[in-house]
Amino acid sequence: MCMVIFAPLFAIFAFATCGGYSGGLRLSVDCVNKTESNLSIDIAFAYPFRLHQVTFEVPTCEGRERQKLALIGDSSSSAEFFVTVAVFAFLYSLAATVVYIFFQNKYRENNRGPLIDFIVTVVFSFLWLVGSSAWAKGLSDVKVATDPKEVLLLMSACKQPSNKCMAVHSPVMSSLNTSVVFGFLNFILWAGNIWFVFKETGWHSSGQRYLSDPMEKHSSSYNQGGYNQDSYGSSGGYSQQASLEPSSDEFGQQPTGPTSFTNQI
Repeated sequence: MCMVIFAPLFAIFAFATCGGYSGGLRLSVDCVNKTESNLSIDIAFAYPFRLHQVTFEVPTCEGRERQKLALIGDSSSSAEFFVTVAVFAFLYSLAATVVYIFFQNKYRENNRGPLIDFIVTVVFSFLWLVGSSAWAKGLSDVKVATDPKEVLLLMSACKQPSNKCMAVHSPVMSSLNTSVVFGFLNFILWAGNIWFVFKETGWHSSGQRYLSDPMEKHSSSYNQGGYNQDSYGSSGGYSQQASLEPSSDEFGQQPTGPTSFTNQI
């Protein structure tokens, strides 16, 4: 039940916080000649983070000439893979929820439903682990490439001590950090559900029967052997006790009571 409730929600948060991101930073270049300065250089970037395609122009502080630059890096592959896994996990979770609620009988028919569910759960657990790890590395690269200090190093004007270059504001990465957290939460959720789905398959029930049959045979044979031994022991002891008691026929006389002392004299 927890899987049905939380899996779609976690998947939505994962791809929404990553796929819907757009941010930017602002820099300023203050040249010795104030007419050549630009105090508001806006650099915007967004999903899927093809940073090498993000271009911007900055002053060179050498007349009216301007320098065209681009950010460094490309994290589109890891970001797109992460979002793709999240979208397909969301769709499968919705489909599984409908099947669990409305088609429970068909789900358990011929053991196909639980078996398919188990395989898909294992696959998505692996994909969430790989996707979240890859996107965590990609996000780290995005943070480095969009760091204002790193971007200022690309400008030729900022290499001259007479010019003043500074960052007005840095990009906000809180939503991207949240996407990584939800990615690993999805992995924990799907990996933890593997055992519960496995219990619904025929593999688990057949394994239980395989383990229980030898135990039943062993216990039944033990009980049977114990019963025979007890019965044999009781009958044997009884016959042995009867054989040890002397019979009156062997001595040819009837057992009599004890004689008195006067008669013996």
